[in-house]
Amino acid sequence: MEKLKMHSPDLTQRNIDKIAELFPAVVTETLDAEGNPVLAIDFDALRQELADHVVEGPQERYQLDWPGKRAAAFAANAPIAKTLRPVREDSVDFDTTKNLFIEGDNLDALKLLQESYLGKVKLIYIDPPYNTGNDFVYEDDFAESTVDYLERSGQTTGSGDRLTANPDSSGRYHSDWLSMMYPRLKLARSLLSEQGIFAASIDSHETHNLRKICDEVFGERNFIAEAIVVASPRGRQSDSFLAGVHDSLLIYARERSCAVVGGRPLDDSQRGEFKLNDPELGPYRLLGLRQRGTASKRSDRPDMYFPIYVAPDGEEVSLHSHDGWAEVLPRKSDGTDGRWAWGRDRCEKMKHLLVARWIDRRDEFDIFTKDFLFREGAERVRKFKTLWDESTFDNQNGTQETKALLQGDYMSYPKPVALLREICLLGTPDGGIVMDLFAGSGTTAQAVMETTATDAKPRTFVMVQVGEPLPEDSAARRAGYKTIAELSRERVRRAARRVDESSGLLSGEMDLGFRALRVDTTSMADISATADALGQGDLLDTIDSVKPDRTDEDLLFQVLIDWGLELSLPIEREVSREREREREREREPAPPPKRTSASPTTRSSRASARRCPLMWSPRSRSVSHCEPSSATRPSSRTRIASTPSSSSVSCHQTRRSRPYDLAVLGGGA
Repeated sequence: MEKLKMHSPDLTQRNIDKIAELFPAVVTETLDAEGNPVLAIDFDALRQELADHVVEGPQERYQLDWPGKRAAAFAANAPIAKTLRPVREDSVDFDTTKNLFIEGDNLDALKLLQESYLGKVKLIYIDPPYNTGNDFVYEDDFAESTVDYLERSGQTTGSGDRLTANPDSSGRYHSDWLSMMYPRLKLARSLLSEQGIFAASIDSHETHNLRKICDEVFGERNFIAEAIVVASPRGRQSDSFLAGVHDSLLIYARERSCAVVGGRPLDDSQRGEFKLNDPELGPYRLLGLRQRGTASKRSDRPDMYFPIYVAPDGEEVSLHSHDGWAEVLPRKSDGTDGRWAWGRDRCEKMKHLLVARWIDRRDEFDIFTKDFLFREGAERVRKFKTLWDESTFDNQNGTQETKALLQGDYMSYPKPVALLREICLLGTPDGGIVMDLFAGSGTTAQAVMETTATDAKPRTFVMVQVGEPLPEDSAARRAGYKTIAELSRERVRRAARRVDESSGLLSGEMDLGFRALRVDTTSMADISATADALGQGDLLDTIDSVKPDRTDEDLLFQVLIDWGLELSLPIEREVSREREREREREREPAPPPKRTSASPTTRSSRASARRCPLMWSPRSRSVSHCEPSSATRPSSRTRIASTPSSSSVSCHQTRRSRPYDLAVLGGGA
């Protein structure tokens, strides 16, 4: 019986819970007046979350800390003046696909996706660079020399004098790697849906540290499991002392109470266990009602020790005593008292699933439950285990798969497709968006397409890969590939063709394309200079608010990002009415020149440009349209799309209170 609290609600605790929901990283432990550990708010960390600069002021608390952590937290919140530019020539089915392949720093990409994909991603998988002690961890990796690290960590003075007996060089490697990972994890968490799952492959170099920062970013309560993946069954002979055979797969939920975790399909032998049949509910098997394994004693749950009564013919069971009915108690095999797996109330409610069977060797009845093959219209699945040891998970398989697709040995130990298919089943059992922030060779994209072809669940992918140059003497470079991103895109193209060929008629319903995007500087020119800061030669450069090398689609994607619309919206291209009138005027005979200081069109156009920087552009010829999948901003001229479930909004016709009016998205043809 629950005790009465006899006091008003603890508003402090309620506030802590609300803050923890928004910022899990600021929740820590402290001791109350009686010395008991309680949850508390790290106000320094909270100030950092709400500040636009690095906050100083450390104090002792239980947490993972390293030199540069505040700067890494600040990096996650700092805005950037960048955009995503479409690259049609690298894309497949650019206008209609919902898949994205982004080339660029994933920290920049995560920031640019914050509004468009906030709370929409079902699964985020990462296979980050394993920290092997190199000076440079990643492109933006806060990398520095040993001297810089020693000075920042307080081990040397500015002049280079050591303050400790020995430099903590191994700590520096950990610090660099942690500073690289921390802001990315913070930004990735906000993209996950409430049911979303985060999974990360990592080896022994940083498993412990990644677990700690994931506990901080996602909240320790949202930890799901650490699975062991046997990635090298023969053992890594290059390892010191012991030959490592496994990697770790860390799995976290965005919110554990809402998480949807999938399972593995049953094989034929497992389906064969469901030999019995219910006329209404289909195939089933019998499972013993008595609790097995841990916590199976009567003393563990005394309230789950009670008799169940069975009719003499064994055809009926009841929780109430009847004359002549047999009493069945949950006895363990050694004769001691056990307990049932269900409580009395559940047994009463689910009595139609209880079955009695006579056990000859014990000369008594026992109680079983019907366990059905199909649940809610779908075949049941098996829970994933924490040991993933199938031979298909061997990294050698990943190497051979990539080699076969690309016709060359271009990647070192990419993850096997079978492993990523399992992760897709775990994180997207009902479909959804799958994001890989370290796309590498593109295995995740191939796994998404293959898994979707198998179970027909709607999945799309967002791959992010930095444009890291391939070594000049590498086989991939000799084959014509300049960057890892270029190699990855080609692998996805070839994998899509293979899925298309193997899927037959079903492939026509699948999305096997991708929209290639590239992280770049903003498409808007800097016209914010004051009049006294401009020279006479700079005036013409301030007329056009768009950079001269940008197209209409560059501007369209800038607007999609700014408005928080998904970057996978279908795109249509059409010539604007203004361009049609321009073409008509070009066909008419040219009028005689007039003696005027400036044409009315020029004055009007440039006057409009002064009012709205995007309104006039000498390059304006065509307009791109996007079709949002959900309700769009209010528009006085909204055109109904061909599909009844969505509306097509011409971005140049949409009204929005912005510092610019998208009257014309000017650009190339």
